[in-house]
Amino acid sequence: MATKSTIFKASLQLADIDHGYYADHALTLARHPSETDERMMVRLCALALQAHQLQDICNGDGTLAFGAGLSDPDEPDVWLRDFTGQTRLWMEVGQPEDKPLSKACNKADAVVLYAFGHAAEVWWRGTESKLVRLKNLQVWRIPTLDAQALAPMAQRSMVLQATVQEGALMLGDGTHTVHIEPLRWK
Repeated sequence: MATKSTIFKASLQLADIDHGYYADHALTLARHPSETDERMMVRLCALALQAHQLQDICNGDGTLAFGAGLSDPDEPDVWLRDFTGQTRLWMEVGQPEDKPLSKACNKADAVVLYAFGHAAEVWWRGTESKLVRLKNLQVWRIPTLDAQALAPMAQRSMVLQATVQEGALMLGDGTHTVHIEPLRWK
C-alpha cells in the first residue's frame, strides 16, 4: 500500500514591507512521502516571498495556494490564479529539468523557481543555457545553510511570522528564526 501524504497546517502572518503587503494566510501543505521537511519549508518560503503578487497582479481577487507539487508533475509547487482561473504565477522549488519549466512558462504568465541544495550550482551550470531563452522565468537561489535551517520549523501545526524587507525573508516560529537572502540567477 502506498504511503499517503502528511498534512501540515500553517498560520502565516506576513509583512512584506518591500511591497506594502500585509496579510494572514491559513495554509494547508501536503508533504509527499518523498519530500523532506526542508523542501516543504522552501515551498512555504516561496509562497511568502511572492504572496504580494496576489495584490499586485490580481488586486486581491485571486487564489494563492500550494499545488500538487511532487504528486503531479503537471502542477506547480505553488500557484496564483486570478478570478477567471488563469494561472498568473507558477512557482517551483528545487532543481527541475528544463522541459517542465518550459511547459510551465507556456501555461502561466510568469514562472519563478527557487533552487536550493548543495547541488544547485552544478544544476544551474548545466541548465542555464537551456533556460535563458524563457523570457517569463525567474530563477532564484536559496543558500544551502538557510534552507537547511528551515527544517526544524516543520511541525504538523505551525504559527509562523514572515517579514520581507530589502528582498530578504525573515521567517520565525517563536523558537527558531531564519534569515534568507535569495540570490537572483535569472
